[in-house]
Amino acid sequence: MRAEYINPFYKATKDVFQLMLDIDPQRKELKVVEDMVCSKDASVLLGVTGDLKGSLLFSFSKDMTLKMIKIMSGMEMDEIDHFASSALGEIANIIGGNAMTLLAEQEYKCDIVPPQIFVGEYKSFSMANEKVLLMSLTTPIGEFDINIFLKENKNS
Repeated sequence: MRAEYINPFYKATKDVFQLMLDIDPQRKELKVVEDMVCSKDASVLLGVTGDLKGSLLFSFSKDMTLKMIKIMSGMEMDEIDHFASSALGEIANIIGGNAMTLLAEQEYKCDIVPPQIFVGEYKSFSMANEKVLLMSLTTPIGEFDINIFLKENKNS
């Protein structure tokens, strides 16, 4: 997996968090994970098609998710309900869309598929025995992960 695939997602995440939440996420570490990817309390799976194919898994703790919802809506919540999970999906969708624009600037033609949101007891996801790049980020309201599995689509 090349940096030119990864950097657009990091930049898009930083831009969206700064714009929507007034938070500047900082990258902590990058590491390769094989086989099973661990998730947190709330996760959003975003598919990528086109010149690159694969998926991204954004994973947030319950505490960070609820703090993000409070910043965005002003609503104090104690559970990740339909409203909160929908908002989380929309954040990931905007990040994905912005990343596609950045990839297009590098001559990659890609699209995203609608996000799938998972809340609760999903402890791990199988990425079909492929290697996944785990990008951990930290913010003043918590830490979150972006698991990136992308490869060039030889059929596009």
